[in-house]
Amino acid sequence: MSEIGARVRAVAAEAESARRGLAFHAARVALGIALAVLTYLLFPASPAIDFPIYEVGSVASDNVIAPFGFRVLKSDAELAEEQASIVRGVEPVYDYVPGALDTARQTLTAFSTALGQAAHAPAAPATEIQRAALSWGVPVSVAQAAYLVSDRHRQALFLALSRVFDRWLAAGVAATGALDSVRGVVVVRVGGEDRRLPADSVATFNMLVSRARLVHPDPRSAVGDSVYMRLLATLFHPTIVPDRAATELRREQVRRSIPVAKYEVQAGEKIVGANEVVGPEQHDKLRALHDAADRYRDTERGARRAIGAVTFDFLIIALLGLTLVRFRPRVYANFRWMATVTGLAALVVVGGAIVALSHPVRPELVPVALAAVILSALFDRRISIIATMIIAMLVAGQSVYRGTNALFISLVGGAVAALSVGEIRRRNQSYQWIVMIGGAYFATAVAIGLTLDLSARVIAVSAGFGVLNALASVLVAVLLLPMVEALTGIETDLTLLEWSDLNRPLMQRLSLEAPGTYAHTIAIANLAEAACRAIGANALLARVGAYYHDIGKIARPQYFVENQPRGRNPHDALGPSDSARIIRDHVHEGLVLADQYKLPRALRAFITEHHGTGTISYFLDKARRAEAGTPNTDEFAYPGPRPQTAETAVVMLADGIEASARVLHEPTPQRIRDLIEHIVRQRMEQGQLAEAPLTLRQIEMVKDEFTRVLVGMFHNRIDYPTASGGVTSGFASA
Repeated sequence: MSEIGARVRAVAAEAESARRGLAFHAARVALGIALAVLTYLLFPASPAIDFPIYEVGSVASDNVIAPFGFRVLKSDAELAEEQASIVRGVEPVYDYVPGALDTARQTLTAFSTALGQAAHAPAAPATEIQRAALSWGVPVSVAQAAYLVSDRHRQALFLALSRVFDRWLAAGVAATGALDSVRGVVVVRVGGEDRRLPADSVATFNMLVSRARLVHPDPRSAVGDSVYMRLLATLFHPTIVPDRAATELRREQVRRSIPVAKYEVQAGEKIVGANEVVGPEQHDKLRALHDAADRYRDTERGARRAIGAVTFDFLIIALLGLTLVRFRPRVYANFRWMATVTGLAALVVVGGAIVALSHPVRPELVPVALAAVILSALFDRRISIIATMIIAMLVAGQSVYRGTNALFISLVGGAVAALSVGEIRRRNQSYQWIVMIGGAYFATAVAIGLTLDLSARVIAVSAGFGVLNALASVLVAVLLLPMVEALTGIETDLTLLEWSDLNRPLMQRLSLEAPGTYAHTIAIANLAEAACRAIGANALLARVGAYYHDIGKIARPQYFVENQPRGRNPHDALGPSDSARIIRDHVHEGLVLADQYKLPRALRAFITEHHGTGTISYFLDKARRAEAGTPNTDEFAYPGPRPQTAETAVVMLADGIEASARVLHEPTPQRIRDLIEHIVRQRMEQGQLAEAPLTLRQIEMVKDEFTRVLVGMFHNRIDYPTASGGVTSGFASA
């Protein structure tokens, strides 16, 4: 029974393990599917079967045959321009208004009668004429009124005006300016008949004035001339007036007659052939075919096409997941890191969708470099360049970018962006990134332009967009990095640079309250940085981590030998277990200070791992000698864990070696090397390096770097004569 129960428990454990493994991978597959669905929503046309849109001047790689008939519609701007051009040729319509002539005649007769009665007034006829004229809205001067008092002048004047109206106004006269903007032919409607006349043959008021002078009753009199012209202008009513409603109706009819389609493409018609240069007409037809394909399919085909498009996108995204599983399992295992990679890819896809709205499409603006910069800063350049290439394939594989050079441009720009972000030692290195990425986009613009024989202006515009993309990508990446660091828990070199400042409050406290520990810290930082640089680890992380690995000693600095004056050791008054507890607690005190000063998580690892689970051997031996029984070894051991990274392992070795080197009376190169060999061998025998990703070859390189640095630190100095202000070897005994 016990054997059966054990088998049942084993089977249940295997099932539980399988269930957890399935859930583990399912969560990451869900991220890929979500990204694929987002890509489809932003690019609904199926990338696998959709028709390419070749840019003007490019060479088509395949024949494109219209599978169905469709129309290439004119753009709103093209249609408006064509309508405006044709509307300008529409003949304006004018109406002949006989009632205006009758009104002019009646007004002339009534005005003549009123002035005649005023002229025969018993007293002050000139004043009465002024008053009568003003009542008709015709102000006249005293001289003009006196002129009109005369029956001869007045009757001759009105007779001449009557002749002008009968002879020329009856034939049709337009108002001044009514035909100024008209060229060519106009339509004059007389009754129910339309007469097409040259615009310059239609009389205007200015022409009427010229003709009226031919029958002027008193041309030699200035007063008579002014009265004649004023009355003509006042009593004139145009008999030819523009019919704006009829004209606009004609224009609207012409507008409606203009076809909205630029081209009519028949089913089976070849749009462009393989190896043919794409012209403007072919480009317009390809774009119209691309748009018509979505409208042409029915619901069933649409569902199948959507599934195919999502699958197409997911297969590309799956390449990234498989790459991470194979080469970066730590990244794949961390869901937040995978979500970050997915989010960056989604950000590029959204940017590509926005760029796709432009016309023409500008693949130089797809922000692949943005993701490359952030991925290189977070992880490393190798995984960044692989991720960038896959993201570039995902965007360039969408139908709107087919026929363009989006894949080539994004691959080159993204790869250079990924490679340009290496070890960050200064913030102004971002300028170098911009120059390198911008140079890559510039090179792609030149290469494509020369290949397609494009003009210098087109090449310059393309290069300018690429440089703009480089500038924007780097700036946005620098802005997003703090948020991405908070999400992933990864501290980039930019954050480490901030914490490498020795003037930060925590380092200032260490230098003032535990100066011996501070000096010890700086020495370890130099050793760790040199060793990590030699083995290809993060040298900056090792240096900054070394700065903070012993900050817990601030709590009780006097209990650590490097801070004790000679001959004074407070441990002499304590028991071994109490002394060991104080020494061991500097790890816990370090974590307390780390929380207080918001120390990054990557640096906290140095506090807990730089001693690993090693024993506090000095006080353990002291306890063994003082106590009759065997002491509890757990009280004389550090809490750990053991070093998990190459950087914390190197700092552990540097910590032990630097402290031991100080007890050497004659630190010759050979004795220093022997000491290093001893400490490293001891840590390995204790199993402290068992969980650190260090090879034996790398450990040898670390020892070589430690030897080189320590030999330089303990180099010999010559004696300077005391008389000249120097110090000799006998100074201490003097």
